[in-house]
Amino acid sequence: MSHGIALIDTLLIGTPEPLGPKGVPSSIQARRPVPGPVQADENGLFGDQVGDDKVHGGAEKAIHLYPFDHYARWAAEQPLMVPHLAAPGAFGENFSVAGVTEADICLGDVVEVGGAQLQVSQARQPCWKLGVRFGLPVLPRLVQKTGRTGWYYRVLKAGAISQGDPIRLLDRPHPAWDIARTLRVLYVDTLNREALAELSELTGASPGLRRLAANRLANAMVEDWGRRLDGV
Repeated sequence: MSHGIALIDTLLIGTPEPLGPKGVPSSIQARRPVPGPVQADENGLFGDQVGDDKVHGGAEKAIHLYPFDHYARWAAEQPLMVPHLAAPGAFGENFSVAGVTEADICLGDVVEVGGAQLQVSQARQPCWKLGVRFGLPVLPRLVQKTGRTGWYYRVLKAGAISQGDPIRLLDRPHPAWDIARTLRVLYVDTLNREALAELSELTGASPGLRRLAANRLANAMVEDWGRRLDGV
């Protein structure tokens, strides 16, 4: 299997800056477009940094893609967000891509981008920093509820990536596990034991995602989202 998904319309890297009244280090409001080529390895794009490497970045969250198609919907629904949506990068993404959403991408998808090979590892789990960045505290919960989260890639093969590079699908081992379905299991049908059992052993899904599913199965209970979404 080898065919195009989309093009990288904008490639972005960033360095942490103080965010919000507490000055928490974050790159969410500081990612800037670069034409490339930029080298990608297991740690992500060269020169791209995160503010808190305990919850962001790392091999399983090396590169974040956010669908540009969502920008217009957010602008129509949340006028307070409009000033921040003038250009890609508002959600702290590394790849801004039009024409694909969470319904088009599956866990474990292997893609070729420039000289690199990447694999979809998990959906983004929205956190409270989105609310601070946009001045809309309810936004993390809205992102989770709408399923407009974007997704992460791990880097399977290092290589250079540039703006305008096509994203070519090489392999789709789990066509039944698109990101939209994954989000429904995570946040809507939260204790579906059959789905959780499958997700807990899904090759290509991040260890953290598989562990979350396994913990729900073992405890018959959903983890607390409060700290992640509200920062308290």
